[in-house]
Amino acid sequence: MPSNSLPEQGRRPAWRRVVPGFVALAMTAAVPMLAPASSEAAPAHVDNPFEGATSYVNPDYAENVQASIDQTQDAELKAKMQQVKSYPTAVWLDRIAAIEGGEANSGRLSLREHLDEALAQKGSGPITASFVIYDLPGRDCAALASNGELPLTQQGLQRYKTDYIDAITDVMDDPKYNDIRITTVIEPDGLPNLVTNLDDPECAEAKSSGIQVDAVQYALNELHDISNVYTYMDFAHSGWLGWNNNLTQTVQLYTDVAQGTEAGFQSVDGFATNTSNYTPTEEPFLTDPNARVGGGQVRSGDFYEWNPNFDESDFARNLHDQLISNGWPSDVGTIIDTGRNGWGGSERPTQASSSNDLNTYIEESKVDRRAHRGLWCNVSGAGIGTPPQASPSGYGSSIDAFVWTKPPGESDGSSEEIPNDEGKHADPMCDPDYVAPNAGNNPTGALPNSPLAGHWFHEQFKMLVQNAHPEINTAASRQGAN
Repeated sequence: MPSNSLPEQGRRPAWRRVVPGFVALAMTAAVPMLAPASSEAAPAHVDNPFEGATSYVNPDYAENVQASIDQTQDAELKAKMQQVKSYPTAVWLDRIAAIEGGEANSGRLSLREHLDEALAQKGSGPITASFVIYDLPGRDCAALASNGELPLTQQGLQRYKTDYIDAITDVMDDPKYNDIRITTVIEPDGLPNLVTNLDDPECAEAKSSGIQVDAVQYALNELHDISNVYTYMDFAHSGWLGWNNNLTQTVQLYTDVAQGTEAGFQSVDGFATNTSNYTPTEEPFLTDPNARVGGGQVRSGDFYEWNPNFDESDFARNLHDQLISNGWPSDVGTIIDTGRNGWGGSERPTQASSSNDLNTYIEESKVDRRAHRGLWCNVSGAGIGTPPQASPSGYGSSIDAFVWTKPPGESDGSSEEIPNDEGKHADPMCDPDYVAPNAGNNPTGALPNSPLAGHWFHEQFKMLVQNAHPEINTAASRQGAN
């Protein structure tokens, strides 16, 4: 499964429920995911790019993990970190400088260097390399930690097209990379903000101007033209878009966007959920949102607020059904970011609660230990989730892969202003002392002293490794890890 780590996005914008009428071991070794034969010619565009492919392991990410290993004394923890170092993660192209890499991008590899490294790691079969397209004009209109470099203007849109997307496709379209299945996650949080956050003036302007829709359509058109590039549109997560109104209206927007591209639905290979978020893949002890406890349905509890999608596997399934109802092809796939949704450690429940009080029952049963599902920044208590894998067993054919889109250990954002040329700002949701009105008036639960979004956060990485679920198997080989 792909990839790596460049400066990257850090935050989940404030989610809001829409009321009716509103409108992803060795630094030089790929991680296998299965491996069929390759051919001299450019590979055909396949249904699931992850199936039968090894995955690019980003040297930049491995270097960051090694820095944490060097700071760690505990032998068992060091061994677990060493294992994580072997996993593929996505490379975030979160500004124009990320394409060229080097000094202007904190010494990270350029896009071309990543693809050259992927070729060097490639064996006899196909390999995937994953990249996050993330530089919308007026990016993350409901955010501060991950604001971007391009303004929400026609000039910003033109730079997005020519200096960003065209520069990316010029590299990806090089015939030397034909044997790499390049997977892309398109603009995390961008379109969902245009459905649920329209009470924010900046998001309302992003919607009314049409600039962000134009930008996404341009990205889809240009990337789809390259046969070995696969496009996955970001579709937020169940705690944001899980309510029926949110889901229905957001699917309609994505349908309109896709139909406005040159290839229509064919310009989109699938959808990416839980990007940079913490929502569990499964809530093992809360399997029925309509079950009654203490006289109320579980979904009516304070934590779920009538949202029937408790986890990402159910959300992905319901999303797929909704897409098909809107005319999308039945083979459209989904990838789920499991990099930080493990929720292991001593606080993880081992059975359902026996309480007859609904909110107590939920609190004692849910593996998601957040106080509120709207908390997204460097969340305390989180853990690494299931390692990247293609076509995970038991989740239906529409799930293409579990991926680590957000590299575990990269910050979601900072609570204090830190000078930077990345367009990123302090965000109160990253302040552990902040009580968040849009998250049930709960404290954020954020770790203190966090760096800018996308920068390495050792203390967070250590916590994520310690709280991994499933627990990281240090005896596993690189092959077995997939």
